[in-house]
Amino acid sequence: MLQNENYTLLCDFYELTMSNGYFKLGRGKEITYFDVFFRTVPDGAGYAIFAGLEQFIDYIKNLHFTEEDIAMLRAKGQFDEEFLEFLRTFRFTGDIYAMKEGTPIFPGEPIVTVRAPAIEAQLIETFALLTLNHQSLIATKASRIVRAADGRAVAEFGSRRAQGTAGAILGARASYIGGCAGTACTLAERDYGIPATGTMAHSWVQMFDDEYTAFRTYCELYPDNVTLLIDTYDAIGSGVPNAIRAIKEVLLPRGCKKYAVRLDSGDLAYLTKKIRKMLDEAGLPDCRITATNSLDENIIKTLLSQGAKIDAFGVGERLICSASNPVFGGVYKLVAVENADGTIRPKIKISENVEKITNPGYKKPYRVFDKETGMMIADYIALADEVLDENEPLLLFDPVNTWKHKTVENYRLECLHIPVFLGGECVYESPNVHEIRDYCREQLSLLWDEVKRFDNPHRYYVDLSDNLWTLKQEMLRGRR
Repeated sequence: MLQNENYTLLCDFYELTMSNGYFKLGRGKEITYFDVFFRTVPDGAGYAIFAGLEQFIDYIKNLHFTEEDIAMLRAKGQFDEEFLEFLRTFRFTGDIYAMKEGTPIFPGEPIVTVRAPAIEAQLIETFALLTLNHQSLIATKASRIVRAADGRAVAEFGSRRAQGTAGAILGARASYIGGCAGTACTLAERDYGIPATGTMAHSWVQMFDDEYTAFRTYCELYPDNVTLLIDTYDAIGSGVPNAIRAIKEVLLPRGCKKYAVRLDSGDLAYLTKKIRKMLDEAGLPDCRITATNSLDENIIKTLLSQGAKIDAFGVGERLICSASNPVFGGVYKLVAVENADGTIRPKIKISENVEKITNPGYKKPYRVFDKETGMMIADYIALADEVLDENEPLLLFDPVNTWKHKTVENYRLECLHIPVFLGGECVYESPNVHEIRDYCREQLSLLWDEVKRFDNPHRYYVDLSDNLWTLKQEMLRGRR
């Protein structure tokens, strides 16, 4: 979607004023390190899903200032003419390391690290957060909803409630990564190959003189893709009987075996049980029941616990906007500056709010797996120059409550960062969205059920190496 689009000025204005300042002070080429991380998981969940990297890559590839951009900035009267001239040939020349899309992620760990000259690193902040926050939020919400459906297919139906064009299309992409089976957004199939699905709205039924004729006509037009919306007038009194009649008179004689009814209102638990009984008694046990109507993971769990006879769900605004928690909260923070001799000077942000204190320095995140079970144990953040030996016992301790610790053996380490850009050149080929979705599902299967619990999930530990923890404490005490 973003290929060949120029979003260079999609940045907070202060990114430009700071960059102009760096340029005038002769500091624009200083190599800086920025981390993207988030502080809390939406909805009080135990994990989040990383998404949006492909769009970030497209943005970096196309980063440039047009003559119109420069003219607009000149008219502001705040920028040095030499700086504006510098922008004419501006391109990204730095390095970017990131986790793979679809990776389960946790608070405090660097999901992306940018190493680049100060101006370049500063200018990309807004777009990086915009795309990574949005898609990670929706992928995370989709994952919760899909797990609540307990094996039943979930389709994303939220385009008309999305917050803008990109919200609809990229929201559909993120939903698919999180586990949705398809989307109502047709453009998402064209651009990403995500299956577009859907049959009729209430207006189709209303266009005909009677409900039966509406159903029969649709069955005749689309015999291989029929889902009849049965609640335009009276789901039990007319919708189900007319659907049964149309299916028996049109579809069964043609040998069609794939058909469904959809319910979009009312008490879904009570009505679907009655509908299932009516369909079975009519000899249509294979007719599936799809439910929509402002659903989310909590409503779906409640419906299923009440014995609702639902085979598939369509979820709209509460997914595409993550209505229960619409902000992901990822941040982009300076963590180090590189000296001319190549040594790295760590930086830290200190706050009275403990969760806002950053982890300093150039770092690498690792995932610790149990060799025997293959399951995730914890994540481990170390300074980039640390050498880790899987043959040696690994001490894990809570960075805040340091008395909570354990030593693990028989483990496997996996560095979660992969190089995406090196020296300004893209060195990573993004997988297609189907491969990302499969990877996400595989990775979630390695996460303990206790962490995936909906209520009061077990906290997955993100620990610091002893060297990183010591560096942080020294900087907090003003010793570095």
